[in-house]
Amino acid sequence: MSRASSLRRVGALVLVANIGLFAAKAVVWQTTGSLAVGSEAANSLADSAYSAVVLVGLYLTTQPADADHPHGHERIEPFVSLVVAGGIFLAGGAVAYNAITTVLSGSVTVSRGPTAAVVLAVGGVVKFGLYRYVLGVATDEQSPALRATALDNRNDILAAGAALAGVLGAQVGVPVLDPIAALAVSVAIGYTGVEVVRDNLSYLVGGAPPEELRAEILSRALDHPDVAGAHDVVAHYVGPEVDVSLHIEIEGATTVREAHEIETAVVRAVGETPEVDDVFVHVDPKELDEWKTDSEVDRLAVFEES
Repeated sequence: MSRASSLRRVGALVLVANIGLFAAKAVVWQTTGSLAVGSEAANSLADSAYSAVVLVGLYLTTQPADADHPHGHERIEPFVSLVVAGGIFLAGGAVAYNAITTVLSGSVTVSRGPTAAVVLAVGGVVKFGLYRYVLGVATDEQSPALRATALDNRNDILAAGAALAGVLGAQVGVPVLDPIAALAVSVAIGYTGVEVVRDNLSYLVGGAPPEELRAEILSRALDHPDVAGAHDVVAHYVGPEVDVSLHIEIEGATTVREAHEIETAVVRAVGETPEVDDVFVHVDPKELDEWKTDSEVDRLAVFEES
């Protein structure tokens, strides 16, 4: 299955699951009056809204390259993730406001019967399954939008657990636990938003990829037997993908044809790194005194060996 089909299928599955969870929680909220279930219904409604945005975003980001976007449309994904984060923050704020005003009013509705507990437990199980599945696809396909979705599902598990504790506590005679649990849900929602923003800022501002990836890129370049060294190695995010530029050091007696073959081989080797998109290699012959020490290259070489 192609990357485009895989991402779109996951987006559609998450949307359908979130709509189903919202419907179930909304019905139980109306019949039981549980604030914790109500906050979870609001969370699932927000999940449904951002899932629709993610689905549209995944459709756009998987469009093929064209004259206006010669490198493809993958750079849309971080913006989709930030839209997700905005929806998450709004949902968390609404839930927190509802919980705080309820506590201050002194009027807390206590749900009776097992219905509220059952729907929260089932919701937690569904979210756990979505989290594992979506995170796996996000990792395989290097998709920040799906990673944001997976993080939200992970925190929804904790939120559902907090809501379930509140419902059970309210039924055993401590009704204030219900809005307190709703407040805990809001904190979990907000934390998810922070994670999504933090993960995607590097994609948007051209940050450097993790040190492990930078060390792997350097190692692939230095593996060529005719490359004596490297310097000015720069790797940075352009959207969710990494662009790389570096200088490789070769003997000056190398012919133009041989230098071209070395350069091509290094470009190919570095480009085979799954996260890397474009690779730019400059060849420096020894006799022009362009070989130089680079402390960052030395540090990454030691890091790779360890």
